[in-house]
Amino acid sequence: MNNDNKKENYEHHTPTGLFADKALPSDSNNNSKTTHSTVSKTAAHSKVTHDNPSISTESVPPATTNVTKKTIASGEALKLAVVGHTNTGKTSILRTLLRDVYFGEVKNEAATTRHVEQASLTDSKTGEVLVALYDTPGLEDASGLMDWLEDNTASRRDGIERLQQFLAADIAQGSDSGVLDSYDYSQEAKVIRQLLASDMAIYVVDAREPVLGKYKDELAILSWAAIPVMPVFNFTDSQNANIDDWQTMLARRNLHISTRFDSVAFEFEDEMHLWQNLATMLTHSEMLEQLMQRRTEDWAQLYDEANIIIADFLLNVASFVREINEDDDPMPVLEQMQEAVRQSERAMQHNLLNLYKFYDNAVAATPLELQAYQQDPFDPELLKSYGIRTTSGAAAGALLGLGIDAAALGTTLGLGAAIGGIAGGLLSNTSSIADRITGVKRLYIDPATLTLLATRAIDLLTALRHRGHAATDATQLLYKGEKSSLETSLNDGSYHNDSNSNTDEDSNPITVWPANKLPSELKKARGKPQWSSLSSGKSEQAQLLRADMAWSLSGKLQSYKRES
Repeated sequence: MNNDNKKENYEHHTPTGLFADKALPSDSNNNSKTTHSTVSKTAAHSKVTHDNPSISTESVPPATTNVTKKTIASGEALKLAVVGHTNTGKTSILRTLLRDVYFGEVKNEAATTRHVEQASLTDSKTGEVLVALYDTPGLEDASGLMDWLEDNTASRRDGIERLQQFLAADIAQGSDSGVLDSYDYSQEAKVIRQLLASDMAIYVVDAREPVLGKYKDELAILSWAAIPVMPVFNFTDSQNANIDDWQTMLARRNLHISTRFDSVAFEFEDEMHLWQNLATMLTHSEMLEQLMQRRTEDWAQLYDEANIIIADFLLNVASFVREINEDDDPMPVLEQMQEAVRQSERAMQHNLLNLYKFYDNAVAATPLELQAYQQDPFDPELLKSYGIRTTSGAAAGALLGLGIDAAALGTTLGLGAAIGGIAGGLLSNTSSIADRITGVKRLYIDPATLTLLATRAIDLLTALRHRGHAATDATQLLYKGEKSSLETSLNDGSYHNDSNSNTDEDSNPITVWPANKLPSELKKARGKPQWSSLSSGKSEQAQLLRADMAWSLSGKLQSYKRES
């Protein structure tokens, strides 16, 4: 990606066009769930103020019974129906594809979606609609419908004719009384109408389910629509996935192209495979190829912007400095600095959440609810959990994690060897530093704390990149084959309660870098107090001053990514 473009976006706080602002459903009338999704510009979401045309959502009027559908033409948006048995995660998959936690309604119960809802994926640069997605109700009784079709339609007629005959029958119209009739197939009729009006369909499979007769009947009915149908396996990260059995059954029905797409444990590569496989089934796939190219570019841009957010935060903290007189009590200043860093870290975390469209806990729990992100970064036990050793003689509690920078000597000593040493009887160290600074003590955030803050930020970013927008549980933070640094340290035995452990930090895989080897950008920040808004209170001016260094540090942060 062009650095000039990236820098321009950073300075103007312009997030990438891959994701839409969240859409809020309108009130429903007459017990009918007609959802009109709009781009939210309320004060509650003031952190995301850009206009984003990449996704739009709207309700869909019922399709007519006699549908005339032509094969997708070159340059025409793809009409893609999302179908499947009830409660297999159709809406969940759409939420993750759209990066919109507000699309539709997701519940752990059957028949949540009762009407067809539409969402459009557009080119984030041109605004051109590339794919129209249709979320359909769940198929509830395909076996009963198959019995009716066999009893009431002629087998010599083709599939579309038999489906149209069903759509014209009374059982497809639903009951005016609102009471569910045993012969009411109005939900199936909504699916079939949309299927006949679409270019192709994805059939969502809950990979945890066994292969049952009702699913075979569903596939048989879907095949009569005479459009390409591709099975998509959802919840593939589950230990109970039965994908091999499903693929055997699908092959017997001439469905040899399928893909995996977990709406909770998200993998961007899985999404690309989904679009690629769909493209192989089309005569004209230009729109899907354009979509894949644009989403790949936007996904990379998001990652660049996220690393800039983290780098900017670290430089802001590294350049944070407070001066006190030699005889002043450092504790009040130390506590103020700690609180300022805590608030700055939380602001950085929420910036990352907003960038990846995880807004608040009202709709879906965020990773910040996990204990690892709630722990105080100045807690000495947390430092030990990450395998970060503190200087011998370090004091416990609030003092840990802050240090005195002997600028004249060009070294940074941990607080344990400086002010914290008072508690350990190391007054001589403090006196020697005070003498060299000629009566002025300058307090900085020490390397151990900076290392911890960087590691937690990178862990959060990695988690967000693997978190589907259908995730509703904070514990769904973890993703395929990956764990946070803290959990890794707890599980592999590298957790140390002894701060004097002989662990070699240079070989410690838990943190992004050894605590005694900060990147040069953070070392340089020590002598640039004007870079820190925490020191000066001038946020915009300080950010501009550290902008170039943030670009440099962000490149190094990307080399520490934990993803394969």
